[in-house]
Amino acid sequence: GGGEGSLDRLLPSVSLGLSPRKRTTSQCKSEPPLLRTSKRTIYTAGRPPWYNEHGAQSKEAFVIGSASGKTTVARKIIEALDVPWVVLLSMDSFYKVLSPEEQLLAARNDYNFDHPDAFDFDLLTHTLRKLKQGKSVKIPVYDFTTHGRQKEWKTVYGASVIIFEGIMSFADKVLLQLLDMKIFVETDSDIRLVRRLRRDITERGRDIEGVIKQYNKFVKPAFEQYIEPTMRLADLVVPRGGGNMVAIDLIVQHVHSQLEERELSVRAALASAHQAQPLPQTLSVLESTPQVRGMHTIIRNKETSRDEFIFYSKRLMRLLIERALSFLPSQVHIVQTPQGEDYEGRSFHGKRITGVSILRAGETMEPALRAVCKDVRIGKILIQTNQDTGEPELHYLRLPKDISEDHVILMDCTVSTGAAAMMAVRVLLDHDVQEDKILLVSLLMAEMGVHSVAYAFPQVKIITTAVDKKVNDVFHIIPGIGNFGDRYFGTDAPPDWSDEDLDEPSY
Repeated sequence: GGGEGSLDRLLPSVSLGLSPRKRTTSQCKSEPPLLRTSKRTIYTAGRPPWYNEHGAQSKEAFVIGSASGKTTVARKIIEALDVPWVVLLSMDSFYKVLSPEEQLLAARNDYNFDHPDAFDFDLLTHTLRKLKQGKSVKIPVYDFTTHGRQKEWKTVYGASVIIFEGIMSFADKVLLQLLDMKIFVETDSDIRLVRRLRRDITERGRDIEGVIKQYNKFVKPAFEQYIEPTMRLADLVVPRGGGNMVAIDLIVQHVHSQLEERELSVRAALASAHQAQPLPQTLSVLESTPQVRGMHTIIRNKETSRDEFIFYSKRLMRLLIERALSFLPSQVHIVQTPQGEDYEGRSFHGKRITGVSILRAGETMEPALRAVCKDVRIGKILIQTNQDTGEPELHYLRLPKDISEDHVILMDCTVSTGAAAMMAVRVLLDHDVQEDKILLVSLLMAEMGVHSVAYAFPQVKIITTAVDKKVNDVFHIIPGIGNFGDRYFGTDAPPDWSDEDLDEPSY
């Protein structure tokens, strides 16, 4: 459903065959937050808000810098952290592209890959800064056989913790300022040589003579001149590398404490902020014609059968999407009719239109969008409410490639506090979608949700078929429509359902 070229931004792509459907709630501490499929196991613990009620990013990722290039230690930390939102950023990805002359030197093992000049520190610091700020980044993939970058870059997004490792992690002053914790992995020189031999021969296709030549000529002198002196900058020196579990446990404890200090509470703040203001000008409500009012009467009625609920919901969705399209930019377009006469019409003035559904209820609006937008691309975001904290959590994300250039129609069927919608908008902004190119469409919204989204993102256009005034103590829209997903899909809601609680996606 993500369209050709879609990418998994947060978790490995997976075809979810979930049968029977089971509601996902906050994870019990005794059970790991895992989702097992026929092919793989993925983490499902959600990423809590990284922004405040104003929609601004206020919680940066925690960055650990690991110097001397010991990837094993970084991976051990990731395993011990047991947090799914961890990104491993390797300095090896940021080698400079070699000139033809440098390519010849590299082929003879005469190019110094262990000198600071071998790395693109400008690109590295720019990438790490964006990733720390919660943005989506593209990371080059370096080919050690050809000594160049591959055509396709890797997209990374959604880090709560970033582990940055490489031989010269502490070699740049600007880079040092981005590191929240600095560890130096100390390894015996003989062991370093053996590991380099194994890696370069098996992974990079080099011969033993060339590796030893390069080690003696460049690697060992570079370590003594550029790397070893930076040990004094480290907050923690880890001898014996990945086998030092005492040091790794200390690191993990510190990171967990830092993550706890950075936890944000967004939903409670939304309940009291900016609710007495008049409805914003960015809101467009479908005219309450007898037809629209009649369809609302049917779908709001608790006695309505599931078949009728689906039928009349689809009718409303089609009207809603048609209304949303009228807010897209257009330009004069003159065509010639079959009679040979000119007709002055209009055409869409933009690169592409992409639909993004907030799972699972928002997924029901996709057929209406496809019916009126030929070949539209579709993305999906899974956001759920944590039943313990009441906060929205980001679980899964799949967006089409180059979505930053598109006008995006963000779809959710009901919006009460606006917490889930705000998170979805923030995700789009983190992927460089322009705020004024986002249209939030929803069948039903509460005034609280309208205010929350409009205040945080004043350029986002909000389109709905109706706005209800109240939200009760447990954030249900009053009079509301019930849990749209459960009524549409025929699943039973637990006693503590919420309008913004969502199930796992069904692909």
